[in-house]
Amino acid sequence: MNDISKPGFAQLAKEQRLYPQEVPIKISKKPNALQVGVPRETAKQEKRVPLKPASVGVLVASGHEIVIQSEAGLPSNFSDQEYSEAGARIVYSSKEVFECSTLLKVEPPSLSEIALMKPGSTLLSAFQVGKQRVAYLHAINKKKLIAIGYEFIQDNEGGLPLVRVMSEIAGSNVMIIAAEHLSSANNGRGIIVGGITGVPPTKVMILGAGTVAEFAAKAARGHGTEVRIFDDNIYKMRRLKHTIGHEVYTSTFDASLLGKEIREADVVVGAIWMEKGKSKIIISEDMVMDMKPGSVIIDVSIDQGGCIETSEMTSHDNPVFIKHGVTHYCVPNIASRVARTASLAISNIFMPILQEAGDVGGFDEMIYLKPWLQKGVYAYKGALTNLDIAKRFNLGYKDLSLFIAARI
Repeated sequence: MNDISKPGFAQLAKEQRLYPQEVPIKISKKPNALQVGVPRETAKQEKRVPLKPASVGVLVASGHEIVIQSEAGLPSNFSDQEYSEAGARIVYSSKEVFECSTLLKVEPPSLSEIALMKPGSTLLSAFQVGKQRVAYLHAINKKKLIAIGYEFIQDNEGGLPLVRVMSEIAGSNVMIIAAEHLSSANNGRGIIVGGITGVPPTKVMILGAGTVAEFAAKAARGHGTEVRIFDDNIYKMRRLKHTIGHEVYTSTFDASLLGKEIREADVVVGAIWMEKGKSKIIISEDMVMDMKPGSVIIDVSIDQGGCIETSEMTSHDNPVFIKHGVTHYCVPNIASRVARTASLAISNIFMPILQEAGDVGGFDEMIYLKPWLQKGVYAYKGALTNLDIAKRFNLGYKDLSLFIAARI
């Protein structure tokens, strides 16, 4: 008789403990492990997410806890399953996310979201000075948060990595946007961006010589347009000409010359980035009135208030308005048009920052050790620490170095 047929074997076969059981892999947490919450963005036009699944996997493998609100990545085409498989904890309540000790967002949190945060926690998000209000800063300080604006964060060389990468995306999109609104399909002038044999090329006027201008100029020249760049910084214009690799028309801001050029321009790109305060107005309303009907203004500087007098902030749902016969595109987060690409770029920058914060014992400790991160801190435990923001909103200010000195 076969042994398997002996009495008792059938009963033993039913015992679950005899079968291999699936058990989640235990990942040992670091003593200084971070707890990072990534909420679903509630701003209607925001589709980006600050961490991609692959970055989550790296952080979780390093012992950090990543809490993702369900469907946070869907607008960027990242599923909950991808995040879960990378080791994130998926939650359905925004309250659970906002109670994490470190909160990572793209858009600034709303007042109701700030109310959900634990006092003394760390917030990493955009600040967006052009659309911010005093009530937001009061709410941040009331909670005694450590608030870090990603557009203020510097790298070891003094550059602005998040601004740089979003500017690259915005600049690359400028000519696509211009083409859409110059076309007859959108009631534009009915002209092609560029030029064809026997037809004069489209004239593009770019204000500024930074990263947005660089990528906008490259895209414009790739289409065969006639590009003219204006800035008061000779060094920037020289660098831009070298980077583009072609001889390109450049000039300082000369009122009479600007007036002449804008009358002939088909596209005007506002790409002025002011490191301190609000962008200055370069193009007056009178100049806009002299532009050709159906021409297009794309004011990428709008998140700082804009550099064209007629600019008013718009959204992805209603991106344009017409004033004096000129189409104005003034969306503050152009990068959200290509949400997945933008999310990948943001994650590539934030992931190593989070890793380093975990290595040194959290963001509170990292601020004291890393001068490049100090530039990003605009509020620290109840005090406003960014002088330009304090001046803009007429609020009290305390230098972050005083906190550092007190700790030393």
